Amino acid sequence: MAPRSAPSARRLRIGVELRRLRERAGMTAAEAARALGTTQGQMSNIEANRFGVSADRVRTLAHIYDCTDQPLVDALADMAADRTRGWWEEYRDTLPSPHLDVAEMEHHATALRVAQVINIPGLLQTPDHARALFGEAVPALRPHEIEHRVSHRIKRQVILFRDHPVQYTAIIHVAALRMQFGGREVTRGQLRHLIEISEQPHVTLRVIPFDGTSFPTAGHGLDYAHGPVTALDTAQLDTSHGSELIDAAGKLETYRLVLDRMERATLKPTASRDLIHRIAKDT
Repeated sequence: MAPRSAPSARRLRIGVELRRLRERAGMTAAEAARALGTTQGQMSNIEANRFGVSADRVRTLAHIYDCTDQPLVDALADMAADRTRGWWEEYRDTLPSPHLDVAEMEHHATALRVAQVINIPGLLQTPDHARALFGEAVPALRPHEIEHRVSHRIKRQVILFRDHPVQYTAIIHVAALRMQFGGREVTRGQLRHLIEISEQPHVTLRVIPFDGTSFPTAGHGLDYAHGPVTALDTAQLDTSHGSELIDAAGKLETYRLVLDRMERATLKPTASRDLIHRIAKDT
C-alpha cells in the first residue's frame, strides 16, 4: 500500500492516540509489533498514520494495551472508519494545510468555544469583513489568494446552519467590536450580522466590556473543539506564525480553564447583544 502524501490532522490524531495508549501500557513499539504480529517499521507507520489504520486494528491494539476506556476506543474506531472526503479537500491545492485542518476540526466537533480579543471569530465574519482582514496579510496575498481564503472561511460557517448545527459559544472583547476593518459600512454590516446570528438558539455570544474584570490571555485567538470524548478535544491557536493545533491533555485542561475565566469576565448574552446594538448605532 502506497503511503498517503498528506494525511489530515484528524487522521494523524488516530496514530498519536494509539501511541499514547501504547506508552500508558508500558510497551515499546517493538513489543507492540510482536503482539500484533507485524514489524516495528509497520508499527511506526501505524502510529504516524502513513498508511491509515482500520477500525478493527484500532480495537485490536486497544485490547493489546489493556485499554478499558471503551468510549475512547469507540471514538477512535469511528474516526478510523470514517473515510468521507470533506468539502475542504477541494482547497488542498490552493490553501495551506492548516486552513484545511481547522475546517476539519470544526466539522467534527461536538461543541465549539472561541475567544477573540481583537478580531471577530472566523465563523461569525461576513465576507466583506474577512476580505478586509485577508487584504492586510503579511506577506501580502494576491487578489485570487484573498478570494480563496474568503470562500473557504465562509464555507466553514456551514456548521452553524446545517440540520444539526454545532453548539457554538464565542467570547469577544469589546475591542474587536470597535475595530473598523474595511471601513464604517463593512463594520456596520458585521455588527448587524453578529446581532442576527446571536439570536440563534445554538449560538451564544458573550462580550467582555472595557470596564470588565481582568482575564487571562490578551493576545492570540483561541478555538476549543470538543470531541466525542474529552481525550479527543483539540485546541487551536492563531499565532503570528500561523495556526497551531494542540491535543496534549495538560494543555487542553489549561485552555478549558482559560475559557472558563474569560467567560466569567463577560456580560450575559442578552446584555452582550444590547451592547453590540449600541456600538452598531454609534458606528
